[in-house]
Amino acid sequence: MEPVSVVIVDDHPAIVDGVRAWCAAAAPPITVVAWGHEPAVAVSGAGAAADVVLFDLQLETGVLAFDAVGRLVAGGRRVVVYSQAADDATVLRCLETGVSTYLTKAEGREHLIPAVHAAARDLPYVSPALGGVMAGDRRADRPVLSDREREVLLAWFESDSKNLVAARFGLSVKTIDTYIARVRIKYADVGRPASTKAALVARALQDGLVDLGDL
Repeated sequence: MEPVSVVIVDDHPAIVDGVRAWCAAAAPPITVVAWGHEPAVAVSGAGAAADVVLFDLQLETGVLAFDAVGRLVAGGRRVVVYSQAADDATVLRCLETGVSTYLTKAEGREHLIPAVHAAARDLPYVSPALGGVMAGDRRADRPVLSDREREVLLAWFESDSKNLVAARFGLSVKTIDTYIARVRIKYADVGRPASTKAALVARALQDGLVDLGDL
């Protein structure tokens, strides 16, 4: 597995120290390149080059920092939200923003380490808290997918490679790309864009197109 680096945006020193210790003890280790209590630490110095941004929504201002998360995601960063907030509205708003995944601080090391590794590889990670929120979110604005679009989507979720998906269905990689692009367009058309694989997994879980057992 390739080395992974992370920058921590959190205003609780005990949390920062704990996460740094977990990362150092991980196998393979995760390198914490910078940490601080303001979002700026993720966009300057060593933090700007980190593979993953671990972000606490509730910083010193007391206002949930959705805008800062949105700017990071828009800038192409992989963001894992790690927050005390566990309400459905907050979690879903972060997913809509395009974060890689959402963890509550109650979930701890058991989920934080694999979530960071997954985010660094642009793979989905669904913690128990996130799974519960997504399973309960049934929206009226879900797109209608064809059976083949759904099959290709699930096969892609189960695999790291579109080449493997193409071989499974006897199709070209270009055709697989077309199916996935079509699904993205359908989500964008209903106002729920999914620009990353993790976001597309979240959409599919929210809409009941797949369930946690499938993954």
